[in-house]
Amino acid sequence: MAMANEAYESLISRRSIRAYQQKPVPQEILQKLLEAAMCAPSARHEEPWHFVVIDEREKLSEIARVHPHAKMAASAPLAILVCGQASLETARGYMPVDCGNAALNLLHAAHALGLGGVWVGIYPRQERIAEMRRLLSLPEEVLPFAFVPLGYPAESKGRENRYKADRVHHNKW
Repeated sequence: MAMANEAYESLISRRSIRAYQQKPVPQEILQKLLEAAMCAPSARHEEPWHFVVIDEREKLSEIARVHPHAKMAASAPLAILVCGQASLETARGYMPVDCGNAALNLLHAAHALGLGGVWVGIYPRQERIAEMRRLLSLPEEVLPFAFVPLGYPAESKGRENRYKADRVHHNKW
């Protein structure tokens, strides 16, 4: 039961972290993050995702300059771009959901492993999609979905109660 409580606490205590220590993320932690992202549920088990790991300071700084909500990328030790590949999707319309699941698994794994991260939206903004394709040389059939800067937190945020009883309905509206 202790493990279940730890998992639950990790889920409800995760917060968006936008400030990072200048400390590299070890390769074995990066591997665990990617494994967790790829364990996400996907429609028909298609797993239409790809992940672009970005750890070059110049690329991270460029993304921070061109994306209006990615300023924190300039100080992050790394980021992961979650992408979807259209040709891997036969259950049409589910690729964004699948990629969202992968991004969320990535964020929860980061938190559980002592890192902080934040989901920076790319999809469905066409200008952001085009800019990420250009900056990272993505093929046309690959959809950049979510950009996730990561690192050891340089800020601390308290747990936030987001439960809203008025949003819960039983058996009917």
